[in-house]
Amino acid sequence: MIDIHTHILPGIDDGAADIYDSIEMAALARDNGTTVIVATPHCNLPGMYTNYFSREYCSVFEETKAVLKREVPEITLLAGMEAFTTEALPRLLTEGKIFPVNRTRYILMEFDFGEDPGFADEILRKVKEVRAIPVIAHAERYEFIQDDPEIAYQWKRRGCEIQINKGSFMGRFGQRAQRTAFELLNHNLVTVIASDAHSPIQRTTCMADAYDYLSGEYPAEYLDALFDKNPQNICNGLRPVQFRRIPFEDTYTNWRRRAE
Repeated sequence: MIDIHTHILPGIDDGAADIYDSIEMAALARDNGTTVIVATPHCNLPGMYTNYFSREYCSVFEETKAVLKREVPEITLLAGMEAFTTEALPRLLTEGKIFPVNRTRYILMEFDFGEDPGFADEILRKVKEVRAIPVIAHAERYEFIQDDPEIAYQWKRRGCEIQINKGSFMGRFGQRAQRTAFELLNHNLVTVIASDAHSPIQRTTCMADAYDYLSGEYPAEYLDALFDKNPQNICNGLRPVQFRRIPFEDTYTNWRRRAE
């Protein structure tokens, strides 16, 4: 499995507190079938974490990569960021301050959980205008997606990709996020499932639990694409596997009834 959303870099945001946390997170991932981890610290988060591409960022990443290569050699660590969406984000991308997933065109983006959907659409359009490809982090957790999941369908039609947190399927972020995660999955709107890991104890790098949890209801081909093939393609700058998208107007009522 390949995990494109983790907070494994030590002391840089609200993720790993120190290098020992980073080692434990990498070891847990390895023990549960993950081979590649993308380090995606929060960046451009007003009043909290800037973490723009800089010598400091490179130093923390390279030092962590060297330690993990020695301590957990089965894990490959790649660079990235989880960019908080502000009006300045398209400009920051053109200035090279936001590091994409493994130097590709894919940008892991997060919104405020109570964001205005009109603002989200406008920024996504501008990000695509600068030739970046949005990968929308934990889409199931945004209030406007929970209220109207068809927005995610429109995003996919416009060429955006959707990432879901593995913990959402098991209720880690509440019933609304859980229900929305399944609605998006059932409509073939999910591009990739990732851990969004923050520590070796809670919100961990273990991806196998979610894979096993979903394997009773979904085909292995589908899950393998979401846990392995699609994240691999994103890391390599390639197009993810495309499944037939089911419009919400066709089946939304049935899925809503099933979720409830």
